[in-house]
Amino acid sequence: MSTDVSGMIECRPGARLWGPDDEDSVWEVGIDLFLLNRGNAYDGLRNSYGFRPLAEERGFPDDASDGLRAEFADYGGPHDVHGTTWLTWADLDATDWAETNASGTRTRAPAAGTGTDWSRVWSIMRILSEIHGAENVRLVVWFY
Repeated sequence: MSTDVSGMIECRPGARLWGPDDEDSVWEVGIDLFLLNRGNAYDGLRNSYGFRPLAEERGFPDDASDGLRAEFADYGGPHDVHGTTWLTWADLDATDWAETNASGTRTRAPAAGTGTDWSRVWSIMRILSEIHGAENVRLVVWFY
């Protein structure tokens, strides 16, 4: 059985303007991952390569945007997906793409770095972070 990933990039434009604690600093939908994805990534999603997870089991964010909540509900919510997690551009920007898997034979870069299907996602997140700040751009995903 294959594993698919769905989700959205969100940003929090108010945090840059008024600060992260301001009542108007809420998350807004940026782009649906569906628009950037070309298929499943079975090996990477199931972590058959044995990498240390970057954002394991963080769950669905409590402060998610209304658009993200609606999309997640359309997939059946927590009862119909394998798991949910999220990571910010700050997390990704700090990633060691030369880090190897558990066997020491493969680095992260060919699995999810530049030149992979994920590079389009990272490019959009990077551009949004230049505008809104690295902590104010995140990717929220769920697996089904």
